[in-house]
Amino acid sequence: MGHEQAQFAEFYRVHRAACVRAVVAGTGDREGAEDLVAEAFTRAWTSWRKVSRHPAPQAWVVRTALNVRVSAWRRRRREVALSAGHDVAVGPDRGGVDAALMAALRRLPARQRQVIALRAFLDLDTETTAQVLGIAAGTVTAHLSRAVATLRGHLISAETQEIEQ
Repeated sequence: MGHEQAQFAEFYRVHRAACVRAVVAGTGDREGAEDLVAEAFTRAWTSWRKVSRHPAPQAWVVRTALNVRVSAWRRRRREVALSAGHDVAVGPDRGGVDAALMAALRRLPARQRQVIALRAFLDLDTETTAQVLGIAAGTVTAHLSRAVATLRGHLISAETQEIEQ
């Protein structure tokens, strides 16, 4: 195995699970996240020389996975639907993430979910998160603050409802 292959294999081994968790947090769909991360790692391998020099290659993978999801959504949006009843919704596997937290995450706006995924699930700093998302560091801080406040409110109200029952 060549040096680049070994380097990528180690990167994949170390970061795959965290990337999947971050994409699950952003999408709420464990199975879909697995597919998206697999596609993103494939793209990372084909551009490994560039990706390996990225300040946060695992964030590059997560961002690519989320971009793949948006692209697929745009393609599906243009497709003509078959008659009703062909698509059956299957409940997502939470991948070890608390169901109440996943429900609260799904209620957040997309940008707040992305910030939470990168900051909480990948443990990236504010500057790196800003660079990955293409926004200002202050905007990351604002999104994170709003997301945490919203999550706190949702989770406290869910906990209160459980206690009252």
